[in-house]
Amino acid sequence: MSAETDPDAALMLRVKQGDSRAFAELVDKYKQPVMNVVYRMIHDATEAEDLAQNVFVQVYRSAHRYQVSSKFSTWLFTIVRNLCLNEIRRRSRHPADSMDAPHPEQEEQPWQQFEDKKVFAPPDQLLHGELQEKIEQALAELPENQRVAILLCRQDELSYEEIAKVLGCSLSATKSLIHRGRELLKQKLKPYLRTGAWRAAK
Repeated sequence: MSAETDPDAALMLRVKQGDSRAFAELVDKYKQPVMNVVYRMIHDATEAEDLAQNVFVQVYRSAHRYQVSSKFSTWLFTIVRNLCLNEIRRRSRHPADSMDAPHPEQEEQPWQQFEDKKVFAPPDQLLHGELQEKIEQALAELPENQRVAILLCRQDELSYEEIAKVLGCSLSATKSLIHRGRELLKQKLKPYLRTGAWRAAK
């Protein structure tokens, strides 16, 4: 992998040199995918927004150590995974606490949008809303490692090999997690599959 073959890695190398415009480009491209994954992992709209912004704060702070050893998106979603798992573990230890206030470096941005950008015409819109709710419930009930694998699989930027790097496991183990996760989702969503509105991840 090189900056020549990954435009986002090239942008991150510019961030490493202090280019704030390059950082803004990366934030603009990835803020929605990051927000979607974070929200579906922690299921709290307000804290998901804070945590998504913390992801980009960490990206910026880590810029001086950045090396092009894999795709930028792989590196980014590794940060997302780690921060989300840390937050989930922190909540299990201190369930009454809320996340720390956003860091002063964070910019206030209207990131609170969790649905994929798709347009549904009436009367499909109502059905989609109910179905989406069932999908979110089913995802939340998956074992943590399967849920993370499925969420990453839904990101077009990531291949199975890259998901394996994010998860820190082998390619075969990653494929197994995704397969088992899909099968569990199908079982949970079986009553809704007849509508044709839900499709398994890639």
